[in-house]
Amino acid sequence: MAGSIQNREAFLNNIANNLGRDRLTTPVNRPTWKHNPQDEVLKGASQDDLVQVLTDHCEKIHTTVINTTKSNLASTLNGAVQNYGGGPVVTWKDDRFAEWGLKELFTNEWAKQEIDYHEWDFNSASTNINYAEKANIGITISEYTLAESATVVMLSSKDHGRTVNFLPKTYIALVPKSSIVPRMTQAAKKLRERHLNGKSLPACINFISGPSNSADIELQLVVGVHGPFKATYIIIDDL
Repeated sequence: MAGSIQNREAFLNNIANNLGRDRLTTPVNRPTWKHNPQDEVLKGASQDDLVQVLTDHCEKIHTTVINTTKSNLASTLNGAVQNYGGGPVVTWKDDRFAEWGLKELFTNEWAKQEIDYHEWDFNSASTNINYAEKANIGITISEYTLAESATVVMLSSKDHGRTVNFLPKTYIALVPKSSIVPRMTQAAKKLRERHLNGKSLPACINFISGPSNSADIELQLVVGVHGPFKATYIIIDDL
């Protein structure tokens, strides 16, 4: 149920009074900048160019990249899971898994391989977290993918639990080729367009660049301190 705002006007009026000015009642005019260097990075790059930029940067952040097609996605994903040692596996609940032919893999094939599998169920919060904590692999889908920094963008929701990204030992992000954009600039614009088109935005949006990395202590890189210590991006040719 959506929350409500109490005493909003009185609160804002009180702030304005303490600042010694009247309340602003009209929107602030957006400035027009003479230069926009953020739009020039990778400008004109083809989708294949962006895939290469993404792949090159993944080497720097210790992330494996696998390219596949929709028709081969199930076998590719199964191979990646086997490479990480099998289950337990936890995933979001997302209709795209069925659209991409993965439901048979998740339910029947992994049952035959004795791979423990759990799909996120928003009615069972504690159960979901327990599964994610014990999981060897978490599998989610990138909504937007930043080539420049090899970053996957995850939109949380009742069916897209954020713990699936962080608690399992290893992590697999399914990356539609169409989702790849040059950098944060384009992702922010797409999020803005989503809002202007009346689509809701989640309270939690995660920007994830490969496995957990930290160099806080004497600049010595340590992988896996705050989350998964291995990551794979599976790029799906959906164009």
